[in-house]
Amino acid sequence: MPPFQGSANVVAIEPRALHWADIGMPLWGLKRGFAELCRDHRSKPGGGKKCAVGLITAQLQKCVSEGVGHRTIELPPNLWRDWIRHHAVRLRNGRERTKRVSFRVTIPSRLSTNESHLMSVPYQNIVHTLRQAFPQPVSDRVHDAYFVFSFLRALDQVDRMKSVSPLLGKPETLDYSVAKNCRVANEPSTLEHVTEELVEHLSGLFISGHARAQVNVVPAPTIPSIIGGMLPSIYNPNLCSDESGRRVSVAEVEVTAMTADLIGYPVEQAGGVFTFGGTGTLLYGVKIGLEKACPGTAQTGLHEPAVLICSERAHYACSTVASWLGLGEQNVIQIPTSPENEMRTCLLETMLRDVLKQGRKVAAIVATMGTTDAFGLDDLAAIIEIRDRLRDEFSLNYTPHIHADAVIGWAWSVFNDYDFTTNPLGFQPRTVRALAGTARRIKHLGLSDSLGIDFHKTGFTPYVSSLFLLRSAADLRLISRDQSATPYLFQSGHHHPGKYTLETTRSGSGPMAALANLRLFGKDGLRSLLGHLVTMASELSTHLKAHASTTVLNADNFGAVTLFRVYPDGVDTFTIPKLEQTDVSYRDQLKANNAYNRRVFELIHDEALQGRGIVISLTDCYRLSDYGEPIVALKSYIMSPFSEPENVSAVLDSLWRARQIIASEQ
Repeated sequence: MPPFQGSANVVAIEPRALHWADIGMPLWGLKRGFAELCRDHRSKPGGGKKCAVGLITAQLQKCVSEGVGHRTIELPPNLWRDWIRHHAVRLRNGRERTKRVSFRVTIPSRLSTNESHLMSVPYQNIVHTLRQAFPQPVSDRVHDAYFVFSFLRALDQVDRMKSVSPLLGKPETLDYSVAKNCRVANEPSTLEHVTEELVEHLSGLFISGHARAQVNVVPAPTIPSIIGGMLPSIYNPNLCSDESGRRVSVAEVEVTAMTADLIGYPVEQAGGVFTFGGTGTLLYGVKIGLEKACPGTAQTGLHEPAVLICSERAHYACSTVASWLGLGEQNVIQIPTSPENEMRTCLLETMLRDVLKQGRKVAAIVATMGTTDAFGLDDLAAIIEIRDRLRDEFSLNYTPHIHADAVIGWAWSVFNDYDFTTNPLGFQPRTVRALAGTARRIKHLGLSDSLGIDFHKTGFTPYVSSLFLLRSAADLRLISRDQSATPYLFQSGHHHPGKYTLETTRSGSGPMAALANLRLFGKDGLRSLLGHLVTMASELSTHLKAHASTTVLNADNFGAVTLFRVYPDGVDTFTIPKLEQTDVSYRDQLKANNAYNRRVFELIHDEALQGRGIVISLTDCYRLSDYGEPIVALKSYIMSPFSEPENVSAVLDSLWRARQIIASEQ
């Protein structure tokens, strides 16, 4: 550590508000300091602090040696104290016999007597201290470094929680009774203490990017998407209007255009907004459809019966939206599905005709383009053909709105122009078939009136990054509010989504994270990731089919999800699954095997909470049997780009351990 020679003008107004000479830290100094910080952090505990001290020392020395004039700036007190302590220890130990550090304490002339008095008022002292916890609005290179160091320190603490297990830190028992006893303290805390406490809240969390984490549809976010989500958090742009969102508002339009082009919408006519999740995208779609079917509902309320039509495997958000919009959950009409988990379009035609004969309006028809459980894909082209034909047959004065719930399946749009015959990316034959099987349905997304996209699912961004996309942006006028209701908004700028969005406040994190990954991946990047995940899921499915005690339930679906059941010894898995589905005399055996699979899940989950084994999911109702009994299934959803064939073996190993424990319990 280089010693500090000479003297520097140091200003101490209050003990908690120390100032020192501005050294005009150049960019190379910051880069060097960060490099030293990273290196020291990895070599020994406390290295980051020593590096920060060294950086201050080196730059102060440069200031003195070059005779740089000074102005006062604020230095975070903890770094100042570290610097003082470091050199005080060196002097006490006698290692600086010929070196001396002298300080000349002054009160700067720019502070009047009155200002000095104000700084001694308690609340002013607190405000002055808390300023250190905010990003500086005007560039202050030392404080900017402190800001970055704070992130690095937090990330370093998180990194120390990692191990080979799919769990951060140590297993945790969640105690909500203790949490309810938390209260706000009287005194402010420090950034460092708060950061440590926040990091501790990650302990026991499953690592979504871990190859042995195969739970639901939770991806590992990329580094650029994390940065994209973080940057708006620093400056809080509001996408209500470009008067506050500025170029972050432009990012939302860029992502909308890129995605519209990807799925096949006419880009010049399309429009969209980011919202609070997949349910939000569905809410927008059904609301617009309701205004088409029942004009004026926004002003006068719903005065005539209207229904929402979807498949029986559609997301429960359909019922949620019907409830929140006042349609009523009882007015959700669910169309039975095929064994491939797709809507039976012949029954759609029959049931839709009955609705229209009864004089009821159709708020929306929801096509599920990748069910959450089994990745079932509705035949969107057939649904639209039926809609158009019955509209003409009944001479409707509106066209029922068709919303594609593609929050998972949208990503396969990158294969719309992929040549599966030449297969330039070199996917395995079974992967090519699976990808082509999905693409044959996804290529029709551009026919829908609207759709939902979750970039935080198959787009590999952090939560929340959901886009509601419209084929015709003109439809947004159906949900626009009277501008007289917002006299304090939209006084400048040219782009004002807040005139029609449900939310007034919308973060820029979602669009920026999505933009980051669309730029990062390109089509081939996303194709490769999806192809890899499908290959790993196919590998697991093949292994499960090869064992006498397991059966795959969604063998005819093509996504990264595998639904399966495990059976005890002595069960004929070639015949029993079908009999459980179709034969009411097997009701009791179905219930017993449901309980068996729940117990398997409990054992695997308990093991995962200890940082061992794998993390998978369970669904209480993969589908109903023909006699109305729910069929329980275990679920592996491979979303990690780090998954490899050996991780498939880890799933099987966990299953066999669970079966052995259950056998010993009987």
